[in-house]
Amino acid sequence: MSETRILTLVGSLRAGSINRRLAEAAAQTAPEDVAIAIYEGLAEVPFYNEDLDVPGSVPATAQALRDAVAAADAVLLVTPEYNGTLPAVLKNAIDWASRPYGAGSIKDKPVAVVSASISARAAEWAHGDAVKSVGVAGGVVVESATVRFGTIGERFAQVHPSEDAEALTQLGAAVHELVAAANGTLVNA
Repeated sequence: MSETRILTLVGSLRAGSINRRLAEAAAQTAPEDVAIAIYEGLAEVPFYNEDLDVPGSVPATAQALRDAVAAADAVLLVTPEYNGTLPAVLKNAIDWASRPYGAGSIKDKPVAVVSASISARAAEWAHGDAVKSVGVAGGVVVESATVRFGTIGERFAQVHPSEDAEALTQLGAAVHELVAAANGTLVNA
């Protein structure tokens, strides 16, 4: 069996982001035959604009994102909550991956959403908006691969998520479900 490739898109661009650390911890839970890559370069992708989305002249950074999504078997979104919704950089990535309409690189691709915030609500609104946006874009949200972390400022202030047994267990279960969806073996999708 070939290696399953999961592309991770992190909605926080901050170097010390706990969301980034959660993505790193998720990558550590991957089985041997699964490669999880965290996409670098979301900050360089221009805001989606149909005037830029012209065949043959799509900005290189946007095309690179589309190519990375297309090459992946599944996508893992890790989103913080900014002002009650998902960050613009993550929404922009979904927008670029959704085009061309009906044939974007995210179409029919299994997608898991991990959300985290400093509030006890665990980025509930950002999570919901990410799920909605992915669904409208044509991706297939794997609900059983959902993980939400609250009060991350306290929980992960002194400990990397990879050192938190409960977080690793939750992330590992999400990765397992996402891999099963990508390989067509998910029960009760």
